[in-house]
Amino acid sequence: MIRWITALALAAPALAIAQGNLVVYCAVQEEWCRAMLTAFERKTGTRVAMTRKSSGEIYAQVKAESANPRGDLWWGGTGDPHLQAAEEGLLVEYRSPLLKDLHSWAVRQAQDAKFRTVGVYAGVLGFGYNSELLARKKLPEPKCWSDLLSDKYRDEVQIADPNSSGTSYTMLATMVQLQGEDKGFEYLKRLHRNVNQYTKSGAAPAKAVASGETLVGITFLHDLVTFAVQGNPIKVVAPCEGTGYEVGSMSIIKGGRNPEQAKAWYDWALTPEAQALGGEAKSFQMPSNKNAKVPPQSPRFEQTKVIQYDFAKYGSSAERKRLLSKWDREVKALPK
Repeated sequence: MIRWITALALAAPALAIAQGNLVVYCAVQEEWCRAMLTAFERKTGTRVAMTRKSSGEIYAQVKAESANPRGDLWWGGTGDPHLQAAEEGLLVEYRSPLLKDLHSWAVRQAQDAKFRTVGVYAGVLGFGYNSELLARKKLPEPKCWSDLLSDKYRDEVQIADPNSSGTSYTMLATMVQLQGEDKGFEYLKRLHRNVNQYTKSGAAPAKAVASGETLVGITFLHDLVTFAVQGNPIKVVAPCEGTGYEVGSMSIIKGGRNPEQAKAWYDWALTPEAQALGGEAKSFQMPSNKNAKVPPQSPRFEQTKVIQYDFAKYGSSAERKRLLSKWDREVKALPK
C-alpha cells in the first residue's frame, strides 16, 4: 500500500469551493494516482490525502468503514465493485455537469448505478507474454484463451485473485459470459493448474511478465502496454475468442467528511485536462470524456473483439458474492 499526504497552500486557487481537505482512495497505478493528486492540489489548493490500493481492497475498506467513513472519494479501479457499493448504499448520488461530454459507456455506468458512480476510463482484458522467455523455452505463441490451458504452460501463467482484484473479477465474469457458467468455471479450473501465483493486484502480472518472473500475465492490455513502451520484451494479446472489458469508475463515498471537495474532484476528473494525465503517467486506458486525447498506444475497442459485458448483472452485490464464493470453493481450493 502506498500512502501520500501532501499539502500545497496556494494563494489563488482556481476552484475556491475545493479549498480544504480531501481523502481519496485511488485504484490505478501509483504514477497516475500521484499525477492526479499533484494536479488537483495545484489547481485548487485543496490538501489531498491519498491511499493507493486495488479496487477490491478499496471496496472492502469502504464497506468496513461505512459506520464512520474515513474516505471522501474513490477514484479509479474496475467498475463492478463500484456498482456493488452503489447497490449497498455506500455511495452518494451525484450528477456531474460533465456527464453530457462523456462516451455512452461511461454514462451507462452512471445510469446502472442510479448515478452513484460514473465511468472515467475503459480498458480491454487480455494477456501478454515475455517474448524472450518464450523463445528461450521454445514454446508456441499463445493467441487465444484456450491456448493458456496447454500443459506446455504449466506454472507459467500469473493472474490476480478476484477477491482483491477488480481486474481478475472481470476475467472471472468474462469467462462466465463468454462460455456459460459451467464451461467458464471448467476453464478456470483447468487454468488453475498453470497458474504460478494469484497476486493481490490486477496489474502485478504485467510487471512480472516485464521482469521475466512469469511467462504469461493475464491483466488489462493497457497495463501490459505500459511496460512494453518502456522497451520490455512484451507481446500484448487480445484473445481470439473475444474478451471482456472494464469501465473504470469514480464514486463519492457516503458520509465522507468533505463532500464539496469530493464533488470538485469528481467534476475536474471528468475534464479532458484531467483525463490527459493518464497518458502522461504512462497509463493507456481510453478516457471517458469524448474530447479527451486518446494516447496512440491505447488498446481500443475497435481493435479488439469485446463481448457485450453485462455490468449491471455482474456488478450486482448478489452475483459478485456468489461468483467469488464459487471461485474460492471450486477453483482456488483445488490442488495444483
